[in-house]
Amino acid sequence: MKHIRNFCIIAHIDHGKSTLADRLLDATQTVTKRESQAQLLDNMDLERERGITIKSHAIQMEYTYKGEQYILNLIDTPGHVDFSYEVSRSIAACEGALLIVDAAQSIQAQTISNLYLALENDLEIIPVLNKIDLPSANPEEVSDDIVDLLGCKLEDIIPASGKTGLGVEAILAAIIERIPPPKGDPSEPLQALIFDSVYNPFRGIEVIFRVINGTITKGQKIKFMATGNEYFADEIGTLKLNQVPKQVVSAGDVGYLISGIKEAKEVKVGDTLTDAKNPTQNMVSGFEDVKPMVFAGIYPVDTEDYEELRNSMEKLQLNDASLVFAAESSAALGFGFRCGFLGMLHMEIIQERLEREFDMTVITTVPNVSYYAYTKKEPEKAIIVNNPSDLPEPSKLDHVEEPYIKATIITKADFVGQVMSLCIEKRGIITNQTYLTTERVELNFDMPLAEIVFDFYDRLKTVSKGYASFDYSPIGMRTSNLVKVDILLNAQPVDALSALIHADNAYNIGKKMCEKLKELIPRQQFDIPIQAAIGVKVISRETVKALRKDVTAKCYGGDISRKRKLLEKQKKGKKRMRQVGNVEIPQEAFMAVLKLND
Repeated sequence: MKHIRNFCIIAHIDHGKSTLADRLLDATQTVTKRESQAQLLDNMDLERERGITIKSHAIQMEYTYKGEQYILNLIDTPGHVDFSYEVSRSIAACEGALLIVDAAQSIQAQTISNLYLALENDLEIIPVLNKIDLPSANPEEVSDDIVDLLGCKLEDIIPASGKTGLGVEAILAAIIERIPPPKGDPSEPLQALIFDSVYNPFRGIEVIFRVINGTITKGQKIKFMATGNEYFADEIGTLKLNQVPKQVVSAGDVGYLISGIKEAKEVKVGDTLTDAKNPTQNMVSGFEDVKPMVFAGIYPVDTEDYEELRNSMEKLQLNDASLVFAAESSAALGFGFRCGFLGMLHMEIIQERLEREFDMTVITTVPNVSYYAYTKKEPEKAIIVNNPSDLPEPSKLDHVEEPYIKATIITKADFVGQVMSLCIEKRGIITNQTYLTTERVELNFDMPLAEIVFDFYDRLKTVSKGYASFDYSPIGMRTSNLVKVDILLNAQPVDALSALIHADNAYNIGKKMCEKLKELIPRQQFDIPIQAAIGVKVISRETVKALRKDVTAKCYGGDISRKRKLLEKQKKGKKRMRQVGNVEIPQEAFMAVLKLND
C-alpha cells in the first residue's frame, strides 16, 4: 500500500486540468503515441465540443521514482460549478489534490470552493501554477495570491505548463513525496466506497469504487449495504485507458466491478460494498447529499415513449447521480418527469445527453422551485406546489410560502456595487459584508431560491467578469406575495408555460414572455392572440398576425365583383378556422422563457 497514491485535479473552469492530465499520462507512458489525443479523459463528444469536463474520470498510472515502482490513481474533475457534485465524489476517494491555478487568470471562484471541499476532507493540497508559458502570465503576483490562500511556502508551488509539458516531472515527484499513502487494513472485512457507475448495454452496470479496508477478489459474493442486494464479483480490475481485469483489488486502490446488474435502481453512488459472509459494520461516509437548485418538467415528444424515457433517465442517473426525478403529468404535454438539476448548464447538458446517448427527443418546461400554499379553509395545512398548475384558485388561497436561502458570494472588491444591485434586484436582503483580503469581499444575502433559478448565475458571472463565486444553503420557508401568471395561446391556457412570480415582477415578466413567444411562434392562416393573465385579469397581449393567402391570384381580369366574391369566401373560412385553429408551440419557446433578459 505504501506505493499507492490517489489524487484528483481541482481547478476553476478552463484553468487547464484536462491538458495537464494528458501530460501526466504521457510522462508515465500510460498511453501510447497512437492512443494519445488532446483531452484524452474527456470521452464524451459533448465534452470535446464545448471544451468542458462534465464527468470525472479515473485512470491508473505507473511511475518509477528513485528506483521504486509507484501506482498513481488520477481522477480528473469538472471545473464548472454545476458539476461540483462530481468533484465532491472524486475528493471522497482521494488522499491528495493538485490545485491548479491559471497564471494569467489568478485565483477564481471555483478554485476557492473546490479547495474548501478538499480541505474539509483533509486532503493534502499541491498547488500548481499552470500556463506560465503564456505571454499574459503573471507568475509572481499569482504565486503570492496562492500563498495567501493556502498559507504554504513560495517554494511549494510548482510552475508548470500543460501545453509544453514543463514541470510535469516535478508534479509527479511532489505527488509521491507529499501525498500520504492510503490508510487502510487489507486484513479487515471488505469496505469499499462506490464513487461512480456507468451503464454498459452489453455487460450491465460497471461500478467504480475505492477500497478503504480489506480486499475484493474475483468471484467473491459481495453485498451493497444501502440496498442489501448481494451479487457475485464476475469481473474486477483497475482502470487504465481500458479496463485491466485482476484477480484481487486490495485496500487503498481504485477499481471497477462488473456483476451483471441490469437494474439501474440497484446501484447507488455513495453506497458501501462489503463481503456478504463477513460484512463490515460501518458504512463509509462519502460525499454530501446533492442539492438540486432548479426543477423542470421533462416530457417525451411522443407520449408512447414515456417508459423508454424513464429507462433512459435511470441509466443517465447512474452516470450522473446529481440528477433527481419523479413522475408527473401535464394537461398540455401528457406524462413526463419533474427533474431536479444543479443549475441551468446541468439542465442543458442532461437534455442534450438524452438526445445523443439515448435518442430521446424531449420537451423541457419552465424551471421553478417547490412552494407551500395555504388555503383559507385549512390555514394550518400546507399544500406542496411543485408545478404552478397545482396552485389553488386565488379566491381560495390564504398565503404562499417560498424557500429562502442564505447566499454567500465571494468577489473582487471592484465588483461589489454591481453584485449588490443584482442581488437587490433579485429580492435579496444583505445580511453581512466582510473583507477577506484588501482585494476580496464576502457578501451574505438572504434570497428567495426562485430568483436564482432563472438567470442569476449567468448574470452574476457577467457583472463580476467571471470572478464571483456563489454558494448557498437553505434557511427555510417565508411568506411571499406570489401570483400565478398563465400564458394563453388562442384563449387556451398552456400549463407548461405558466409560472409563479412575485407580484411586483409579474407585469414585466408577463410582457416579456408574450413578446418572446410572438417572435418564436410561426404565423398561421389566422390571428393568434398571446396573452399573459393573473387569474381572469389579462396583464399583457401580443398578436401573431395571420399569413394572407392570395386567393385572387387565379383572377386575371373581369369584373371586381369576381375578386370580392373570392375574398368574402376566404373571410368566412378564416372565421371558422379561428374557432378550431390549434397552435403548435416550438421547443425553443419553452427554453426561450429562461433567457428573457438576453
